[in-house]
Amino acid sequence: MQTTTKRTALVLGATGGVGGATTQALLDQGWRVKALSRRAMATDSAIQWIKGDAMNAADVLAAAAGVQVIVHAVNPPGYRDWETQVLPMMDNTIAAARAVDARIVIFGSVYNYGEDATPLVHEESPQHAPTRKGEIRVELERRLEAAARDGVRSLNLRCGDFYGPHAGSSWFAQGLVKPGKPLRAMQYPGSRELGHTWAYLPDVAATTVALLGEEERLDTFARFHFNGHYVTGDALHAAVCRASKRPTLPLRAFPWPLVTLASPFSETLRELRKMRYLWRTPIELDGTRLRTFLGTVPTTPLEAAVQQTLAALGVIQARPLPH
Repeated sequence: MQTTTKRTALVLGATGGVGGATTQALLDQGWRVKALSRRAMATDSAIQWIKGDAMNAADVLAAAAGVQVIVHAVNPPGYRDWETQVLPMMDNTIAAARAVDARIVIFGSVYNYGEDATPLVHEESPQHAPTRKGEIRVELERRLEAAARDGVRSLNLRCGDFYGPHAGSSWFAQGLVKPGKPLRAMQYPGSRELGHTWAYLPDVAATTVALLGEEERLDTFARFHFNGHYVTGDALHAAVCRASKRPTLPLRAFPWPLVTLASPFSETLRELRKMRYLWRTPIELDGTRLRTFLGTVPTTPLEAAVQQTLAALGVIQARPLPH
């Protein structure tokens, strides 16, 4: 395995969920980490904070000086401005990676896929996105693939729905429980008997760093599916019951009719409504390629992951993890 002691990564989106988790995992494995932020950050942290904007090509290029990896984990918050920001930010990252010969890391999603690719989705499954957000993600990856033809290296770790401490906007926090309030019930957006793929952020981050440690073995345009926790609604509810020590916790249907009524007034709700199709069919990411490449994929037991997530959301009290 290639040593990472003196390698440096630039993280775009280090204050977000997957960006923050990846930043910590990189630091834990001895990487130097730079992070681009639009606001001033603490100067006494292990991270080298650089003030700048991912929408500004000159800022990204300057921050990328001397790095071997650019973690592109930046997205417009609350689903706003995707049309005008997502692709320009990706273009800036590609230009900077080309200039400094760095590998780009992105975290793909299931939004690229329509129901024709389910229930088991492979890296080469057709990407017929039924939503505009999905179409933008498909185009983003197409640009990475085009850049790879002239030597720009990238790593795409495609994941299911994120959850975990500090996951930010997520189905777990927005749809299943109410952050900051005592846990009284769990809602579920789909049929409780259907499987769905979830990605626990610390596992995603650890897997990313493990892949980067195998740089010499990675393809120029490397793609892997992170299977994570593929569970039914009933299984996830059971894990929440055990983690919260509430065996009779009610499981209720997600209020889609209310979302429909409120969506004209909320862009976030409009986007959630567009993703409803992902809850009408089982969707599992095939992790065979990743397991074959790494041998062992970092995986936190479901109940422990759920417990940490619920505690971070403030719906249960934190307690030590079991060994």
